[in-house]
Amino acid sequence: MSIWTRIADAISALAKGEGLSALFERRPASPDRSVAFTIAVIGLGAKMAKADGLVTRNEVAAFREVFHISARDEAQAARVFNLARTDVAGFDVYARRIRDLFGDHPELLCDLMEGLFHIALADGEYHASENAFLEEVARIFGLEDRVFRRLRARFVQDCAPDPYEVLGVTPDMPMDDIRAVWRREVRETHPDGLMARGLPEEAIKMAEKRLVQINSAWEEISAGRAP
Repeated sequence: MSIWTRIADAISALAKGEGLSALFERRPASPDRSVAFTIAVIGLGAKMAKADGLVTRNEVAAFREVFHISARDEAQAARVFNLARTDVAGFDVYARRIRDLFGDHPELLCDLMEGLFHIALADGEYHASENAFLEEVARIFGLEDRVFRRLRARFVQDCAPDPYEVLGVTPDMPMDDIRAVWRREVRETHPDGLMARGLPEEAIKMAEKRLVQINSAWEEISAGRAP
């Protein structure tokens, strides 16, 4: 029996008027692990597509790309998608179910977050409501803020990256060591030094931007560690 057949059986067991999320609350008739995960992922993707108030064709197409739905299974996946989209339950129900199932596999949760970013940007914009949605999903998943910011910086232009990554340090490093790294980076990146070494103007302009990032990262880290 294929997973989509099992999903169809699970959905057919829903009482009239019940939302898709009701499947997660049933014991012992709840769907098995793989079925529950697939339903929860589709549900979360549907809620993601709706986060900015409008589900576009591009977002639906992005959803199909991310979750690799074959033409044979599209009808059943669309049914799950629409049930989740209209479910009165919030997206947090689906996010918590995924965390409960695979909270011990953070790499899988990061992969899923990447898919959600792909859907969010399918319409060419990154809305504040989508950012709030993804921040909360990451929190429910138990992902650190710096992990979320690293993922976001990969997909969303002009989003500030994690300051520790900018400096190439880690949060558990002593403050004096981080300060030493910052000073070294400033020294090596400062435009005056690069100009004296005869680097081209384009490289110096890039260095100026890098220097701003380095100093901003240091300011954020030092402010966060202030007593």
